[in-house]
Amino acid sequence: MRILIVEDEPLLARTVAAGLREEAMAVDVAGDGAEALERLAVHDYDVVVLDRDLPGVHGDEVCRQLTRSGATCRILMLTAARSLDDTVAGFGLGADDYLAKPFRFPELVVRIRALCRRGPNGRPVALEAAGVRLDPHRREVVREGREIRLTRKEFGVLELLLAADGGVVSAEQLLEKAWDENADPFTSAVRITIYWLRRKLGDPPLIHTEPGVGYRLADR
Repeated sequence: MRILIVEDEPLLARTVAAGLREEAMAVDVAGDGAEALERLAVHDYDVVVLDRDLPGVHGDEVCRQLTRSGATCRILMLTAARSLDDTVAGFGLGADDYLAKPFRFPELVVRIRALCRRGPNGRPVALEAAGVRLDPHRREVVREGREIRLTRKEFGVLELLLAADGGVVSAEQLLEKAWDENADPFTSAVRITIYWLRRKLGDPPLIHTEPGVGYRLADR
């Protein structure tokens, strides 16, 4: 899944981004509202973690514009304000969830994953197909009772393939959702990640290549 962190405190933004990447999420960071709107116009994010008190374009305005645009991403609003009125106002702007600062990182992760399950392409807590079970909360992958150790990118790619429910996922879609904005569109990272994922998953082969189209999980 791909996340946008909109936070004007650089240290907090870097810390949260690093932690979410450890959770096998692709993360971009925007330092103000204007930059956030620019990124949102280009990339398809699953969740936007939005600080309410932003310089320049206020977080409230970012939330309004995002809601009016019909975007399908979910909005988790962050604020130092803890009053009920502030919470109600945040939801009134179109936010899907609200978290007061300071917050505990594990709670942020749980809330982000819960929002992804509520999205238009919502995912169950655990994904399972063709004898493979992926649990995003425990970061576990098991095939036919055998636990498989994956890197963050391998985990992210497998999660996307499982979520596609047998459908084909293009290399461009994998690059968009499992990597961040710094990924080179001409990179071979997707092909290499698929190669190692196939090796780790073992036989019989599970990931099929559809020439010129993308990748899909084989039927059992």
